[in-house]
Amino acid sequence: MSGFEQVDAGSAGHPWFGDRRLAPAAPVDTIRHLLRSGLQDTGWPYQPVLPAAPMTIPSASYAEIFRVAGVLVELLRRTALETAPSTRERLAVYRMPDSEDQLWMRDLLLDEGYPHCVVRPDLIIGPDGPRFLEFNVSGALGGVVETQSRLDVWRALYADEDGRAPFHSPEPFAVRATMFRSLSAELAVAPRVAIVGSARVEGATSRYFEVEAEHHRAHGLTTRFFEPEDLHEAWDRPPHLRYPVGLRNFTIPDWADAGVATAPVQDALDHGCLLVGTQTSTFMHSKLTMGLLSEGRPWMTTAERELVDRYLPWTRVLSDRKTECGGQQVDLLPYVVNNRERLVLKEALGECGKQVVIGREVGRSAWESAVAAAADGSSVVQEYVAPRTCRVALIADGADEPHDVDVAPVLGPLLFGGRPAGLFCRYFTDGSAGIVSVRGWTSSADNAMVAI
Repeated sequence: MSGFEQVDAGSAGHPWFGDRRLAPAAPVDTIRHLLRSGLQDTGWPYQPVLPAAPMTIPSASYAEIFRVAGVLVELLRRTALETAPSTRERLAVYRMPDSEDQLWMRDLLLDEGYPHCVVRPDLIIGPDGPRFLEFNVSGALGGVVETQSRLDVWRALYADEDGRAPFHSPEPFAVRATMFRSLSAELAVAPRVAIVGSARVEGATSRYFEVEAEHHRAHGLTTRFFEPEDLHEAWDRPPHLRYPVGLRNFTIPDWADAGVATAPVQDALDHGCLLVGTQTSTFMHSKLTMGLLSEGRPWMTTAERELVDRYLPWTRVLSDRKTECGGQQVDLLPYVVNNRERLVLKEALGECGKQVVIGREVGRSAWESAVAAAADGSSVVQEYVAPRTCRVALIADGADEPHDVDVAPVLGPLLFGGRPAGLFCRYFTDGSAGIVSVRGWTSSADNAMVAI
C-alpha cells in the first residue's frame, strides 16, 4: 500500500483541497490497464491522459460538500414546486418545450415526491471556497458508472491485507441499491428494480446499464436492464415477477435524437411503476430554479438565505426588471450588458456546457447579442467564479512515469435518495480551466475524489 505525499498548492491553489495526496500505488502500465479495463465496453471515451491516483481532500472538505448539497437540493425542490400550484401551470411558468409534457405519473403526488432521488450538482472551488454552479437532477446522470469504476481500481490498489483503504468514499452502486430498498419499503412493494435506458443513444452501450444491474444482483437486489420495447415485462406479469420501482436512465431529448419511443415508458408509469427521478425533476433541473433560489424566496429562513448566499454564485433569471446585486437595486439588463467580464449566460435547459456564453471569452457585440436574445426570461445570468487549482499526478500515453499538473476540477457530488454516493471529478489535463465535458475534448479526463 502506497503512502501519502506532501503537495504544494501553488499560487492558484486553495487550502480546501488540503496539502496531502496519495502516491501512485503501482507501475503506470498497471494503473493504465486497470482504469481502462474497468470502463471497457461502456461507451466511455478514450482518454490519452489518466489519473495516477485518486484525487484526495480532507474529510472536513468532503463532509462540507455533501452537507451543503443536501440542503440546497431540498431548497431547490421546494422552489420548483412553489413556482405554481399545478404541473400544468409550472409547465407554462418554465416555458417548457412540448416534448417535456409527458411521462407524468397518474398520481402526481408521487411524481412531486420523488424528483430529487438522483442528483449531481456541479461545483468548483473558487477564491472563497465551494461554489455550486448548477444542479443536474435526472436519473440519467453522468459520472455514476465512472466513479464506481475508478473507486474499484483505487480500492484494489490501495487496500491492505484486511481490505482497508487509506481513504473514504461511498460507492455509488451500493448507495443506489440502498435507495431502492428504502423506496420499496416506503411504497410497500417488492425490491425489484428496473433500469430503463437504451443502447441506441449515442455514446451508450448495453454494458453501461448492465454493469450496475450486475452489481445489484451480486448484492442480493433483483435488478434488470430494460430497453423500452421490453419494458412491458416489468409490469405485465404476475405480481411477484413485476418490477415496481426503477431508474429512468435516459433523457427525453437523447431518446428523441436517437429515434427511441417513450410510449413504453408511459405505459409502465400508467401501470404503477415508479421510475426515478420523476418528470417533476425537469423543473428542478432547469437553471431558472437556481436563479429563483439565488434571488431568495419569501419562505426562506435567515440560515437558509445565508447558506445560499455563501455557496451559490449570484444568479438571476434574465429579463427587463430590477433586482438586488451587491446590496443595491440595479436594472438587470443594463447591468448585465455593462459587466460582461464578470458574468456567464446560461439557457435554462442547456446540457454538457452547451448554450453557455462566458462573457470574458467573447467580444462586446457578441455578448450584447446573446443577452438580447436571452432577455425573455428563458435563461439565467450568473456571476463568473474563477476556479482554484489542485496538483495531481497524471499518466500520459507512452509515458513511463507520472507527471504533475495543477488542474481546475469540476466536482460532481452524487446524491441518491439524499445520501452521499461518491464524488465525481473532471478536469482539463493541460491545466486549463473552463467548461469541462469528458465527451468531446481529448484534453479532459475524470477521476473519483476521496476523503483522507
